[in-house]
Amino acid sequence: MIGKLAFAVAAALTVTLGPLSPGGAGATVRAAELIMLEQPGCRWCARWNEEIAPAYPKTEEGRRAPLRRVDITKIWPADLKEISGDIYTPTFILVENGQEIARLRGYPGDHFFWPMLGEMLAKLP
Repeated sequence: MIGKLAFAVAAALTVTLGPLSPGGAGATVRAAELIMLEQPGCRWCARWNEEIAPAYPKTEEGRRAPLRRVDITKIWPADLKEISGDIYTPTFILVENGQEIARLRGYPGDHFFWPMLGEMLAKLP
């Protein structure tokens, strides 16, 4: 069983574990992250950037699932090959260990975003 300290490190960083990891020696365990799909000129992305982005990394949610931005007009990142893209921006995809946990399409405003994000995070194992 992985101790609390190791779990905290895994939740904050992508780490490589030895024999205690489910995949055996050298298996990679990737922490949760919130992928934000965006594109240039997206006015809802700009609104999210104004209303949420400055506070997000300072919140418990932001520490649990750090934000990673992906521009949908560029090449899809190789490490996200198991995650399907989207044409709508912003789209928020909660990912852990390379698997999609939940997805939120659009930005409904700050009063809706935080509760919806909370529901997404509650689905983490």
